Amino acid sequence: MTSSLSRFALVFLLGTAAALAQPNEIRKSIARISNTAQEANYRVPWLPGGMSGGSGTGWVVSADRLLTNAHVVSNARFLTVEKEDDPKKYIATVEHIAHDCDLAILKVQDASFFKGTKPLPLGGIPALESVVTVFGYPIGGDRMSVTQGIVSRIDFRTYAHSVVDSHLSIQIDAAINPGNSGGPVMQGTKVVGVAFQGFSGDVAQNVGYMIPTPVIQHFLDDIKDGHYDRYMDLSIGIANTLNPAMRKALGLKDDDRGVIVTSVQSAGVCAGQVLVGDVLLTIDGLDIASDGMVKLEGERVLMSEVAERKFLGDKVKFALLRDKKPVEVTVTFDRPWPFTMLSNTYDTQPQYVLFGGLLFQPLSRNLLAAYQFTSDRINFHYDFFISKELYKERPEIVVLSALLPDPLNTYLGEFQQGIVDEVNDRKIRTLKNLAEALEAKAEFYVIKFVGHGRPLVLERTAVEAARERIGKRYNVLAEQNLGSAR
Repeated sequence: MTSSLSRFALVFLLGTAAALAQPNEIRKSIARISNTAQEANYRVPWLPGGMSGGSGTGWVVSADRLLTNAHVVSNARFLTVEKEDDPKKYIATVEHIAHDCDLAILKVQDASFFKGTKPLPLGGIPALESVVTVFGYPIGGDRMSVTQGIVSRIDFRTYAHSVVDSHLSIQIDAAINPGNSGGPVMQGTKVVGVAFQGFSGDVAQNVGYMIPTPVIQHFLDDIKDGHYDRYMDLSIGIANTLNPAMRKALGLKDDDRGVIVTSVQSAGVCAGQVLVGDVLLTIDGLDIASDGMVKLEGERVLMSEVAERKFLGDKVKFALLRDKKPVEVTVTFDRPWPFTMLSNTYDTQPQYVLFGGLLFQPLSRNLLAAYQFTSDRINFHYDFFISKELYKERPEIVVLSALLPDPLNTYLGEFQQGIVDEVNDRKIRTLKNLAEALEAKAEFYVIKFVGHGRPLVLERTAVEAARERIGKRYNVLAEQNLGSAR
């Protein structure tokens, strides 16, 4: 979208005109997308956030649907699409969106939009040093741009939209401009990728990235049942076994196979199946090299790419060594990774509980960005939430993020940025727990915070007397939003 730029700009690619087998037919099936978006308001969560506008590109992926990037249509309140040589703006809506792989499907209200268009077929992974052609609507003009680049790298890379999810991506050499995001990258008449991000000019010149067709196809296959289940994840850590002495100690042959398991997340699908210290030799029959790579469809890729191509309910098989003895293990992907606190969140309203002018919210990347907390305790819980499995004690870290000044809470500033531990001796593991504890009738509410010497105490009659006063003063439309709270 043209509304924001960062080190990883979510953008399209610009270059020189290219010749295709049927360029006019391809251009007819490409659309410019305009998004009127509204951001979530994490500082005043009962009120809507600011409005913004942005644009990107999409293309006809089936007879009556468009495909684009998720970041092009995130937080959308009103979407329009336009196509070449047609002055009309068509209203569109988001039908499916996948923030973890930055893809989305749009439905156009007026079916006449698709008159004269054809779905663009998917191709394979382009070869290194091969030429690709990028179509889109970057800034700098209103007409379509058709440009060229060369495939220079195929690798796993973090997708900037979510910040935490890494998938296969393809690097091409091309200048980068906002607005191209979501457009097709073509070889001949087939789509080989979707342009989606690049470096800003002060970091690298002529470097852009596209989402390759295995990721696109995975998304399209996932939504066939009408619901997006997200990517599956093994949730294990591994280390290479390149050191000869280590290989000998582990009982490994001199065949350059095997990686050692260094961690297994208790909330992941491998818990209880794969153990720390296991040496993984194969995954679904593919040899795992000592550096963690496998050969898949002629390319050396990370072992995790095998899991990336699985869906909810699928299985993966490992051959491994456990205490130097061969073992076979089958893992079922019965759930996606349940904790998304570290990733950017879109298309949802902030969850919160407001009580006596005290604003409680679950810790998240969005909340951190909004408040810029200075508490070392909050930063510790955020940074080590996964690696130290803090989620076992608290699936949500409930924070007293702000106070709405009122005589009721005048002397309670010291508790701001505290992590809620208990309310009236009831352990608080989630925001829903807190809401239930504060709804329970009690003469006093004794709120204890992690690492804080004394509790915060509120009298119920005083809270009830202040409710209307605080609500009017701060235009509070609702005292809580639990959303899909745990």
